[in-house]
Amino acid sequence: MTDLPTPAEATTVVLSAHGTEVTIEPQRGCRLASLRVGGTELLRQGPEYGSFVMAPWCGRTAQGRFRNGGEMFQLPVNAGTSRPEAGGGPHAIHGTVRDAAWQQAPGATGTKAAFTYDLTDPWPWEGRATQVVELSDDGAALTLKLAVETFDVSFPAQAGWHPWFLRNLGQGGEDVRLDFSPEWQEERGDDHIPTGKRVEPRPGPWDDCFGMPGGVDVRLTWPGELELAISSRAEYVVVFDEPDDYVCVEPQSGPPNGLNSHPRQVTPIDPLELTTTWSFTRL
Repeated sequence: MTDLPTPAEATTVVLSAHGTEVTIEPQRGCRLASLRVGGTELLRQGPEYGSFVMAPWCGRTAQGRFRNGGEMFQLPVNAGTSRPEAGGGPHAIHGTVRDAAWQQAPGATGTKAAFTYDLTDPWPWEGRATQVVELSDDGAALTLKLAVETFDVSFPAQAGWHPWFLRNLGQGGEDVRLDFSPEWQEERGDDHIPTGKRVEPRPGPWDDCFGMPGGVDVRLTWPGELELAISSRAEYVVVFDEPDDYVCVEPQSGPPNGLNSHPRQVTPIDPLELTTTWSFTRL
C-alpha cells in the first residue's frame, strides 16, 4: 500500500465549495495555482503566475538596499524580473517567499487550510510567514490571511498578494473592466521606484501603486459572466494592466520600496497581519 503524503509533503491542496475551487501549491511559494468559479478559470496558469504571496516586502526595494535603524542591509537583486527594459532594475523584487517550500499546518478542512514558512537567508532575521486560505461555505467568497512575525529581533516588513487575473475568460465574452477610486497615485521614477510624491490618479494602462486609505476596494467585471470584488483593510494596491492578456490587482501593506519609505516594524508582540476577501457574483 502506498503511503499518503503528509501535509508538509503535499504538492497541491484543493479547497472547494458550491462550484468554487482553489488549488494551492505549498511547494511553489504557497501560491494559488488555480481559482475556478463555476468551472471557469480566473487565474493565469504557469509556475510563476496564479496568485503568489509577497513577503517580507512587496514590489521593488531600490537596489536591494534598506535600513533598519542605523544599519544598512543588502538583499540580492533580481534584475531579470525587475523589467530592466522598462527602467525597472536592478532591484530586489516581491520578497523571498514566493518560490519557497511552505509547510501545511495540521487541521485542514475541505474549505480551509493554513501554511507556514520560516524566514531565512537572504532575509537578515528569523521569523515566520503564515498564510490561511479559506472558502466560504457557499463558495461565494475566498478569504486570504497573511501574517509576518519575528522570533526575536524587530524588523521592518511588508506583505501582500500578486494575483494574475485573465483579461478574458475565453468563453466568447468581453474583456474585464476594472473599477476603483483611489485617493492618490504614487508617482514613480524611470527606475519604477516611487519618488515619494503623491499625484492625482492618472489614466492607465498602469504598473502603478495607488493609495486607498479607507481600504482596498477594486471591482473586476467580465460583462455577462462574472464580477469579482477585491476588498482589504490594506491601504495600498498595485494595478498592473499593461499586458494584453492579464490584469494584476495587488493588495499590499505598503507601497513599493516601502522598507525604506514606509517601514512597518514587526515586533515580538506586534506581528504584521493582513487580510483580503475576494467575492464572486455570477452574472
